Amino acid sequence: MNLLDGKLVSAKIKEDIKRDAAAFTAQTGRKPHLVAILVGNDGGSETYVASKMRNCELVGFESTNIRYDVDITQEQLIKKIEEINHDPTIDGLIVQLPLPKHIDPDSITEAIDYRKDVDGFHPVNLGRMQRNLPCFIPATPYGILLMLDHYRIETAGKKAVVVGRSNIVGSPMSILLARNSNPGNCTVTITHSRTEHIKEEILAADIVVAAIGRKNFITAEMVKEGAVVIDVGINRENSTETKSGFKLYGDVDFEEVSKKASWITPVPGGVGLMTIVGLLKNTLEAARGTIYSK
Repeated sequence: MNLLDGKLVSAKIKEDIKRDAAAFTAQTGRKPHLVAILVGNDGGSETYVASKMRNCELVGFESTNIRYDVDITQEQLIKKIEEINHDPTIDGLIVQLPLPKHIDPDSITEAIDYRKDVDGFHPVNLGRMQRNLPCFIPATPYGILLMLDHYRIETAGKKAVVVGRSNIVGSPMSILLARNSNPGNCTVTITHSRTEHIKEEILAADIVVAAIGRKNFITAEMVKEGAVVIDVGINRENSTETKSGFKLYGDVDFEEVSKKASWITPVPGGVGLMTIVGLLKNTLEAARGTIYSK
């Protein structure tokens, strides 16, 4: 078993981003600027946003965290998004999910200028991704591609099974792995909670991407010898063993599956760190205007 080490890879890529951000600042007189909007006080969301802001500082970006109470209206939130859309000093905008139930996440995503959509969720970016055109790729799938590329994992001609069909990870990941690119050129099957014989589907895979949001869903008996296993799951459970009061588990039973996998990501220390890198790279590209002219 070899470890797909998100900590190691993300640190290397962040050094590259830091160098490029310094060059951008020297040329333009300003730093790449990311704004994150957080609604409510969800513990997981607060942790994720704090990490994103901290990493912006580490690579030389400017970052702004805008917080709203849980009772903000959808109209008020969209008005703020439109204000940011028209601010030339802001390069990237993310609205942290999940949102309160009275706010439609699709309406919020579509309100963001696709040229500042560094999470890669806007229909314009998703559509361009499907056509293999320049775009902002959703941050988690982008991070996975960067990891596969770093470790030179062979994907061409391989059978990949994606477990989970969300618009954030599963669906875009299946498209990216099938594209005529490197990494890519896989034969992809996308599975989900309604898939019959899901064990047999996963067992046939050379590459497994687990993004179903269920603790230890992928067991050793579902994975063939030598498979590459990428665990996107971040499942929080209360724990007295940690200072934070909770413990993270993936969608893969790491202890047992790692005995069969050729390569595997840990949780934590794997895909989560690469998601941050994907976001940072998108923000830098947005500042440069290299994907969409400003």
